[in-house]
Amino acid sequence: MIVALFAVWEVEGSPAYGSFDEGQRIAYISDVGAQGLKPLFIAGCVVTGIFLDLALLSERWLRHKGRLARNMTTVERVLVSLSLIFATLGTIGIVLLSIYDTLRHPSLHILFLLFFIVGYIGTAVFVCWEYQRLGVHYRQHRVLRISFWIKLVFIVVEVILAIAYGCCLYKNRPNEGAVLEWVIALIFTVFPLSFFVDLLPAVRFKHHRELYQGESNTAEQGMAHNGVAHQPQNGGYHSNGHPPKNSKTRSQPTGGGHGPMSQIRRFTPRNF
Repeated sequence: MIVALFAVWEVEGSPAYGSFDEGQRIAYISDVGAQGLKPLFIAGCVVTGIFLDLALLSERWLRHKGRLARNMTTVERVLVSLSLIFATLGTIGIVLLSIYDTLRHPSLHILFLLFFIVGYIGTAVFVCWEYQRLGVHYRQHRVLRISFWIKLVFIVVEVILAIAYGCCLYKNRPNEGAVLEWVIALIFTVFPLSFFVDLLPAVRFKHHRELYQGESNTAEQGMAHNGVAHQPQNGGYHSNGHPPKNSKTRSQPTGGGHGPMSQIRRFTPRNF
């Protein structure tokens, strides 16, 4: 969509639209989208928002089912919830900024543009943070590290460009701001595409389901084993009430002259 909008503006001879500021020569994306291609602009923004939300929800569902590495801690689950909240904010922003264009609703357009930027950068931050923690538990899965670094580079680059973009708007430098907006939009496509890397391990369903569930069961068994290993310290007995096999504790006979009273008689003063 971004390439199509820019190509149309170039083919038309780079016209100056009614939404241009004084001294502006380069069109913003919203300037082109507010003209005859507004239906395409709205459709592209809606598809982008829905696609990203579906990618996030698919990843969460696959992790829940064990086809991707499961979330192990409460912190990871909180990060998942935050990423979904910010993704919803970003989707609301990108859809509404396309509807309330810069030509007819300039103030609302800027507000929803802010929603879009904050929402999706926040989503990327929390997803990246979650992947960093998953990489601690699943060090053997290189795909988690690859996805983490892709998202981290995306965050750093987009934050730097967003700050520069905001400075251009604040200092009323529309041409530089327009160039940065096109660049930011093009780099943004990296974020939705990075989820292809995340979902790739789930392509072979059976293999990865058994792998991740097996790792989860192994971790649980390891924790259970550590818990049992400390039980013999409680008087030398396991939790089932029986002494360990290698224990030297002698059982107490209960019948005849070998009962408890006979044991007491052995240690009466007469025996010393």
